Amino acid sequence: MIDIVSATRLSENDFWNKSALGLSLGRLMQEPRLNACPIYDNKRGLGEVYNERLAEPERAEYVVFVHDDVWLDDYFLADRVIDGLNHYDVIGVAGNKRRRPGQPSWGFVDTSFKWEEPGYVSGCVAHGPQPFGQISAWGPVPAECELMDGVFFAAKTATLREHEVAFDPQFDFHLYDMDFCRRARSRGLRLGTWPICITHQGRGNFATPSWFAMYERYIAKWGS
Repeated sequence: MIDIVSATRLSENDFWNKSALGLSLGRLMQEPRLNACPIYDNKRGLGEVYNERLAEPERAEYVVFVHDDVWLDDYFLADRVIDGLNHYDVIGVAGNKRRRPGQPSWGFVDTSFKWEEPGYVSGCVAHGPQPFGQISAWGPVPAECELMDGVFFAAKTATLREHEVAFDPQFDFHLYDMDFCRRARSRGLRLGTWPICITHQGRGNFATPSWFAMYERYIAKWGS
């Protein structure tokens, strides 16, 4: 079984009838290995919500953490997740093969939001309001990475628990993915991008006061 975990500000009815993820899951529910675990009317940080699921005694063998504004275009999702986790400990859809000092995200190398050099980034994600959106291709997939985008993470729950890898709840909606990747790498886990078809309605929310506040916390924690 695969738990699909997401935190949404929407009500239960609106999640299933209006959100990209809810509508996608409704389409995929004929797949018996998928177990939808949305948290409705959410006001908590993503790390807190995700950790709560990891602590559940009845958790599934596999877990996917995904944003609620994501269309799951890939109807072989269960097979993709299982195949990817036979190669890596944590998989995502976009990432960077290296990490630079002070790097604020997987794709940007500094706080002026300069894009990473070609050859170091990996991933393929579509964007748009509807499923099967316009594709952004950054580099070959799969690829082993140091950092990955938190729009979609998947892992074996036992692997995360055995290596004491979880999300730091002080990072609510920003930098939680960077922190998680560094925690996983510090515990010896292998991260990698995997070919999974999604369309993301958003493109990130950088350079806001709340983002910079989280960035300062991140640098204070890790030192660079």
